[in-house]
Formats: sequence, structure tokens, C-alpha cells
Amino acid sequence: MRIHRFDTAALAATPWKNGGGTTREIAAWPEGAGIDGFDWRVSIATIDQAGPFSSFAGVDRVIMLLDGSGVRLRSGDGRIDHRLDRPHAPFAFAGDVALDCELLGGTSTDFNVMTRRGRLRAEVRVLAGDSPVGAAPAGLLLALRGRWQLQGDDTTTLEPGAGLWWAQGPAGWHATPLDAEAALVAVRFEALTPST
Repeated sequence: MRIHRFDTAALAATPWKNGGGTTREIAAWPEGAGIDGFDWRVSIATIDQAGPFSSFAGVDRVIMLLDGSGVRLRSGDGRIDHRLDRPHAPFAFAGDVALDCELLGGTSTDFNVMTRRGRLRAEVRVLAGDSPVGAAPAGLLLALRGRWQLQGDDTTTLEPGAGLWWAQGPAGWHATPLDAEAALVAVRFEALTPST
């Protein structure tokens, strides 16, 4: 297992085909997997204008507001009508549902986690205090606010906007905030056992 470190400020932005925003991919597995071949993918999206949300067949999603006024997500059948307007509050939904996205103000920035349905399950938590992060075969940690100390096989410090991810684990951590009002998002990926 190798620990991969990243800084969100250094991630390349890819414009959307519809011109409504950009995506900065943090990590995907297997490495180098395209948009149709990943088991899991984590990214940050900047939404500049209203429009249809991308549909991903067979994918489960978790989205969380990072900055901005947020968006309203609505499905045509009315089953989903969600205001994503509270920072650091994960919202889970099926990626194959067709959604319209309405801006609630100006530009919005979101944290996105996608997993291939039937293969993996994602647990997304936002930590504000001293917390264990249970061992998982793959996962990602990102300092949203403040500095964090992580204790695992070794000890490391994350500055705001910095993070790490791993695959082919397992790895577990103990996260300790070093600043007041610090926040850390912890993503754990667990493989699902095929039903017999």
C-alpha cells in the first residue's frame, strides 16, 4: 500500500462539456480509469450555472457543499428535491437519476464521491474533533478547515486544502485537530460481498 498526497490548489480543472462548470479530480481507482471504468472516484466540482446534472448509470454518489450559496437538486419525478446549501453536510443519491441543478446564488463548489454500485460502499463523514478513522482497504482524508494531525503507521500533518488517499490497504488513522473550528472529511471505501 502506498499513501498518495495531494493539494487541492494544485489540481487541474477540466471544463464540463455543457460549459456549466469544471471538475478537479482528486483520485480514482483503478488509477488511470476513465469516467466509465472507475470503482471509486473523488473530485471537487465548481458549478457556474444552472443546468442538468450529469447522469452516471450504476453509480452511487455523495455530494457535499464546500463553498458558495449552494444548489437545489430536483428530479423530474419529484422523488428528489434537495437544497444543498449547508456546508459540510453529505447528501447521498443514485447517480443514474436525472437531476436538474439550480444555483441558489453565485458559483458553488462541491465535494463529490462516486462508487460503482454493487462493488463498493462509501462512508463519508466530516470530523470536527479528535476521532478515529476505522481501517479500510481504500479511503481519502482532506483537511477542509484548519490543520490536522493524522496518526497511522506514521504521523503526518495536513494543512487546509491538503489531503491523502490510499488503496489496496487496509489503513486506519487517528485524526486530531490542531486549530479551533477545524474540519476534516474522511472517506472510507468498503468492498461489498457479492450475494449468492
